[in-house]
Amino acid sequence: MSSGRVSRHARIRMIAAVATVCALSAAPLAPQAVAADTPPYSEKYRPQFHFTPEKNWMNDPNGLVYYKGEYHLFYQYNPGGNSWGDMSWGHAVSEDLVHWKDLPLALSHDDNEMVFSGSAVIDRDNTTGFGAKKNPAMVAIYTSHNKATGTQAQSLAYSTDRGRTWTKYQGNPVIDIGSKDFRDPKVQWYAPTKSWLMTVSMSAEHKVRFYSSKNLKDWTLQSEFGPAGATGGVWECPDLFPLAVDGDKKKIKWVLVVNINPGGIAGGSAAQYFVGDFDGKKFTADDKGTYTPPTGTVTQDFEGTDFGTWTTTGSAFGQAPAAGAVDGQGTVDGYDGKGLANSFHSGDATTGTLTSPPFTVDSKYLNFKVGGGRHPHVDGTVMEQQDPPAGRVLADFEGGTYGDWTTTGDAFGTAPATGTLGGQQEVSGFLGDGLANSFLGGDATTGTLTSPEFTIDKNYVNFLVGGGNHPAGSDNPTAIELLVDGKAVRSATGGDGEALNWASWDVKDLAGKKAQIKIVDDNSGGWGHLNVDHIMLSDTQAQPVSQETSVNLIVDGKVVQSATGSNSETLDWASFDMRPYAGKQARIQLVDMNTAGWGHLLADRFTTADTAAKSVVQRADWADYGKDYYAAVSWEGAPDGKRYMIGWMNNWDYGGAVPTSPWRGAQSIPREMTLRTVDGRVRLTSRPVDSVTSLRHEPPATAAGVTVKNTAETLIGPAAQGKALDIEATFSLQDAARFGLKVRTGAGGEETVIGYDTTTQELYVDRTHSGAVDFNSTFPGVQTAPLKAKNGKVKLRILVDWSSVEVFGGSGEAVITDQIFPDPASQGVQVFAENGSVKLDQAVVWHLDSYRD
Repeated sequence: MSSGRVSRHARIRMIAAVATVCALSAAPLAPQAVAADTPPYSEKYRPQFHFTPEKNWMNDPNGLVYYKGEYHLFYQYNPGGNSWGDMSWGHAVSEDLVHWKDLPLALSHDDNEMVFSGSAVIDRDNTTGFGAKKNPAMVAIYTSHNKATGTQAQSLAYSTDRGRTWTKYQGNPVIDIGSKDFRDPKVQWYAPTKSWLMTVSMSAEHKVRFYSSKNLKDWTLQSEFGPAGATGGVWECPDLFPLAVDGDKKKIKWVLVVNINPGGIAGGSAAQYFVGDFDGKKFTADDKGTYTPPTGTVTQDFEGTDFGTWTTTGSAFGQAPAAGAVDGQGTVDGYDGKGLANSFHSGDATTGTLTSPPFTVDSKYLNFKVGGGRHPHVDGTVMEQQDPPAGRVLADFEGGTYGDWTTTGDAFGTAPATGTLGGQQEVSGFLGDGLANSFLGGDATTGTLTSPEFTIDKNYVNFLVGGGNHPAGSDNPTAIELLVDGKAVRSATGGDGEALNWASWDVKDLAGKKAQIKIVDDNSGGWGHLNVDHIMLSDTQAQPVSQETSVNLIVDGKVVQSATGSNSETLDWASFDMRPYAGKQARIQLVDMNTAGWGHLLADRFTTADTAAKSVVQRADWADYGKDYYAAVSWEGAPDGKRYMIGWMNNWDYGGAVPTSPWRGAQSIPREMTLRTVDGRVRLTSRPVDSVTSLRHEPPATAAGVTVKNTAETLIGPAAQGKALDIEATFSLQDAARFGLKVRTGAGGEETVIGYDTTTQELYVDRTHSGAVDFNSTFPGVQTAPLKAKNGKVKLRILVDWSSVEVFGGSGEAVITDQIFPDPASQGVQVFAENGSVKLDQAVVWHLDSYRD
């Protein structure tokens, strides 16, 4: 992580931290309060057949082990609140991986450590001495996060009563290499060497290490794997296991799962995997060969001595293409030929655009190479700072005093700052001469700044905010809060950058209420400060200024598609689907409006083609292509050699902001994993665990032999409607461009679209209109997974819960898991076809009970 003390020009590669909760521009602090008499597990968005704790924060599944008829699910848990913090291990058990029983907290944080992710084994030979041959110990191997130093080391705890009570090993830690990015051990018994095998992540280095031990206490390093595949974020929660290929027990391959955040296939968090061989010491991934992009017509390759007909603004792109890296920049690679567009001229501080002349869209795809900073385009932003909207200013921090605002602590000092403070990166984006800046004395200082009471008499509270990304509700927030009756009802935080930008709260529902503004700095670590200015009431929402580094496709004056870098100086392929804009006039615009770390863009080789180019991320293998399947790991010791896997059904992009209460976080449905040969390549496939069928209501609703053309029709009728459903559907391809099912449809156009695109041969889930989507800019969107029809048919298995969809396509090689937050009244199911016809061979819809019934 960067801190406010790092020079803005330093070329330090920022690595996302495991526990960061991503910034909200400005969102409600919490969902609408649940009525006091609402029974547990019946709240608005409460999953009915996915495991959730009764209350508080949950993330990664941990300690997955089967013992004496019970599947144990431990999980990252905050015993004290509904946001990440005080990481401990919660605990639940099941006899069938569907019906779960809550148990007391297993491993608790203490004054010295937080208990991060890990695994559990049954020490049947009593190699540790913690148990006995007749009563072997259950041993947890977890990452202990040292609160004082931030060091992550591997530690043990044990139980001799089937995981009900636990003792931490006095000799902890058992592996300590002095690293702050060394975590998530997955341990198993490796029979050929009669020893324990640990797979553990060197997160920031994009490596996995393998250690061996005879007693779980003394470990020997065997080998490392990586970097490989997708490396756009930290590697976490690795898992290694053998599986038979196509059910042939004589043909065994090993699967190495490496979860990554950010940089996943759908953005943010995801579960990547490699197929290969393991010899007891070393994992070797199968060679997938080199990638050849599609052929096409190059329209701009930046090989000339100038930009030709492309025009520039600002100074970031210079006067001509760059011949690789420019002054002060690290090594740039991955571009073609001798030149490329590079906006690092004079460093990250410069901004500008590079725009093509208009052209008529006459190709299916526009392929290009992109690199540099990961700062996506955000709809609703403007290119230049505009005057604030009309309204009433509550505080502009001019005049040299805080006036009648009150302070606590020492972070804000006795008067507003006049800009950048000592040791701080350059602060920008504030208005006038003053602002509230809690970097006084550095990140170590803390305090609050609170306004006098005022009446909410406008539709919006607008303000400028920057600084640290530590949301309200987290352990140590840096946040601006709106207080009503002394309680925070809205909150916003920074984005780990010194530039202030507009944020707004919609307060129409609070009209006439008395309120206060409270600026909180309770964080003494990296980015432990907040910058705030120009707080005002207005009937107009302020528009934030772009901070993007992106390649944009502009049609009819609007950005319709966009791509950004991955915080890397290596360019990689990206592609725009041009088919929706055929015949229209378009422009390509390269935009660098970011002045902070990785505030630059690289681009090259714009090529029109009939086929989309694929990036390294798209060419990697993914256990799930949705936004909400992370920290996926598997159970050890399951009966009959089965391999069951489960993941945290959330994403660090918005995990701390999902609108659920009094709990936050759910686990996916457990899945049975197999290796299958798909299109000549061995793929990891999954399907819901068989015991899900025990929740089905009989008889199901059915439909068969239905042809749908250019429309969406209600499927079957009221019998198929519901909030918790298990759907099996088979379609026969005709001439429709897209077809599928819409679930959780309802008033106001709410729908979650589960479709198949025959042109791209992709399964997709569109949750743009799925209900509540506005709590984070990265939440709405469309997720896609490659899927080829088989014998002219597409088969889908869809699990719909109160706040999620899980879609399994084909033989389980294409899986998309997405959270959704629809109105409870949105319960419709429809079948649809676009640009032609499709035949629904059969659909069977079961209603599902709660696992607690």
